[in-house]
Amino acid sequence: MRSRFRPPACIEAAALLLVAGATGAAGAVHADATAPAQVAGREKYVQCASCHGSDGRQGAMPQYPKIGGQNAEYVVIALRAYRDGRRQGTYAAIMTEVAKPLTDADIANLAAYVESL
Repeated sequence: MRSRFRPPACIEAAALLLVAGATGAAGAVHADATAPAQVAGREKYVQCASCHGSDGRQGAMPQYPKIGGQNAEYVVIALRAYRDGRRQGTYAAIMTEVAKPLTDADIANLAAYVESL
């Protein structure tokens, strides 16, 4: 005898996401959702590339941090701190000047792009 129990739609959706994640399809969905932010971030990244490299991993000087693939949330926090003058350190003066004109949207887009590198 077959059961008439049908799981709620949210459970079915979660199961589909788990299956998709196992096959790699979930990553493709995530990438498509952030694509506009990444495109906008890439346009702003031109200025960053002169120090951090076009891929974020080959800086102009070995001392410059490799930022390619860095967690987007961290990038947002760091850029806001530079912009607001709250972050200090060796290259803080340079980064503060670079970050000053950035809006919150610019920073979010840059973070999405940097994370994608």
